[in-house]
Amino acid sequence: MNHPLHPDVHRRLEKAVLDVFSHADFHQASIRAVAKQAGVSFTTIYKHYGSKERLVFAFVDIWMGKLTDRIVDHLQGIEDLKEKLRKVFWLQLDYYERHIGLGRIVFMTLPMSTWMADQTFAQPRMMGLMIDVLKEGQREGVLNPHVRAGILLDFLMGFVQRSFFMWILRGRTESLSAQANVMFEMVWRGMANPDRDGNG
Repeated sequence: MNHPLHPDVHRRLEKAVLDVFSHADFHQASIRAVAKQAGVSFTTIYKHYGSKERLVFAFVDIWMGKLTDRIVDHLQGIEDLKEKLRKVFWLQLDYYERHIGLGRIVFMTLPMSTWMADQTFAQPRMMGLMIDVLKEGQREGVLNPHVRAGILLDFLMGFVQRSFFMWILRGRTESLSAQANVMFEMVWRGMANPDRDGNG
């Protein structure tokens, strides 16, 4: 295994990866562009990461890990299932609003088939946490028990993704996270158990 990069080099690389890959088409973005912007040699980057894909996925993994840490922290002490999911929904919209470059990379510039073939796509910590919450809701009879928990997760995450890139397309004229409660109520109605009276 290579020696870890010096923290300052890693920091400069992180900034350059974010900038290059959030503003260019993935196929046009290059290690050379990152190297030039970061002031790090092409050889150093290639030696540590081996490819453009591995480079960007390594940093996406770090950034998504930070979002997972936020979710874990914020869920402490919330007992009510609906409020847990509301918080998760808000945290994602808020995180991508604060980290627009990451949102652009994850939702708009990364070719999905390329990322899906990489182990970082699975995000087992975040997805495992969310699946556990959804399964708990199904066991309690609060969430729709007639579909797999994974489908509920796809529904929730699909809404976040679509909301983000339409927010970008429409010129970011209003806060994304400020709409979270209204949007979450729509999502909740779609996920709630249809057999339960008053599923609010």
